Amino acid sequence: MTEGSPAAGPEAVPVCPRHPDRVSYVTCQRCGRPACPECQRPAAVGFQCVDCVRELSGSARATRTVYGGRARPGSRPAVTIGIIAVCALVYALQWIIPGSAVYADFAYANSATLTAAEPWRMLTSAFLHSQGFVLHIVLNMYMLWLFGQALEPLLGRARFLAVYLLSAIGGSVGFLLLAPGQPVAVIGASGAIFGLFGGLFVVQRQRGGDVRQLVVLIAINAVLGFVVPGIAWQAHLGGLVTGALATAVIAYAPGGRARLAVQAGGLVAVAVLLALATVVKVSSVPALGGISL
Repeated sequence: MTEGSPAAGPEAVPVCPRHPDRVSYVTCQRCGRPACPECQRPAAVGFQCVDCVRELSGSARATRTVYGGRARPGSRPAVTIGIIAVCALVYALQWIIPGSAVYADFAYANSATLTAAEPWRMLTSAFLHSQGFVLHIVLNMYMLWLFGQALEPLLGRARFLAVYLLSAIGGSVGFLLLAPGQPVAVIGASGAIFGLFGGLFVVQRQRGGDVRQLVVLIAINAVLGFVVPGIAWQAHLGGLVTGALATAVIAYAPGGRARLAVQAGGLVAVAVLLALATVVKVSSVPALGGISL
């Protein structure tokens, strides 16, 4: 008889394999071994032992959203909240740091020289907002919250973040390509927000939903870009097109094992298109020297 095992015969007493000094008449519904109260875990029917629960949790496949992202039922939109927090922090720094140094270091302007020298501004400018107009950040963050809650659970966190960041860059690319005249500085998350507009439009169309209200909302915001001074409609258009294209890559990718590769490759292709458009525009404009923001 092996040391620590229950005695054989009609008087054998069931003991917990993990705690041989504890008698247990409750057995695991999966493996049939005795399990003491400390090793019991509630199951759909009866109990399972901790070993079986650990084995099942390690082998269980993560639940996926309709577009392949990891489903997190009941969880908060962490990426959306994170972006809002970063924008709020940067806005606070704009007030705390004297001389608008944050604005000068991270804002973007449609200058070929500035774009070639500091291309990261095409992204960082999306996290800055006007100090003299508080509604600028309030309205942008409100729209981000509304559309983030709708899109992030559908796309998954990583895919949603990719769409948002590409849309932010796409807004800057649109401003670089379409804004005429002398270089003008541009800041704000509006281009990325319009990217979410385009993303939700694609998702609604792909899923057979009604897009009429969304089209009206996009149209109203687009018109405001032409009639209200200081709004860069070029950035809105660039973000809208980029967000729709990036989301289409995700939404229309084939299912199965190839889906992730197709989605990743498509998003990289969108990024390459933005980079090529920027390089072509910058190369076609003679160098004019530096620019101060």
